[in-house]
Amino acid sequence: MNRRTALITGASSGIGEAFADVFAAAGFDLVITARREDRLRAVADRLSQRDQVRVHVIAGDLSLPDAPGRLCEELQARGLTIDALVNNAGYGIPGAFVASEWPRHAALIQVMVTAPAELTRRLVPGMVERGYGRIINVASLAALVPAPAGHTLYAACKAFVVKFSESLANEVRPAGVHVTALCPGFTLSEFHDVTGTRAAVRHLPGWMWMDAPTVARQGFDAVMAGSPVHVTGRVNRTIAFLARHLPRRLVVALGRGTAWRHRKI
Repeated sequence: MNRRTALITGASSGIGEAFADVFAAAGFDLVITARREDRLRAVADRLSQRDQVRVHVIAGDLSLPDAPGRLCEELQARGLTIDALVNNAGYGIPGAFVASEWPRHAALIQVMVTAPAELTRRLVPGMVERGYGRIINVASLAALVPAPAGHTLYAACKAFVVKFSESLANEVRPAGVHVTALCPGFTLSEFHDVTGTRAAVRHLPGWMWMDAPTVARQGFDAVMAGSPVHVTGRVNRTIAFLARHLPRRLVVALGRGTAWRHRKI
């Protein structure tokens, strides 16, 4: 049986691995990519046995400028057609903007802005031609609220993802391609361990957190329904609503007053 195939970046853990679970359960074959090949192969073994789907592993580092092109060349070499794309790979740089050298910031922009845009540009023409496509760009609630100090480029990159997704959704929807910017808030994953901010967010109340499988399921349902932007969870949607409708000076002041407890500055 010819099944549709989903490409998921950052699929070795967290939200990316959860997306692999959701797409496999829905009957999609998978291409999963991240830097940690051993973790990818563990995910591939689990899902191929559980759901009887094909799972292709392509290890790579999207911080390298040629990585998206090399990934697409490998897809072509393997004869793989991508029907769904999940641009999930990402991370944050804690601390003040001037505390890190530019190459570190440039790598973050490559992973979170350039690579998603390039992968989408390379793959969306085929989706349009075939009359079917699903693209999920993992953004963040941080893109929808005033940005506090610390992780200076993170919210800016995610804001790009939201606007990029909204515009592209309007362009390609008539061709049967759905694009969704997924905006989760605090999510139980390795994100805060990688950025070194686990201790800073540990004291946050449990009701502010969502688990990665729930976030991925909501993202999958949103793109299938054709929603251009989806904020996960009632709490996060309330925060996004208040950020839009409360006086901006008040929202900025609230963010400035609480950010120091959650970010290394």
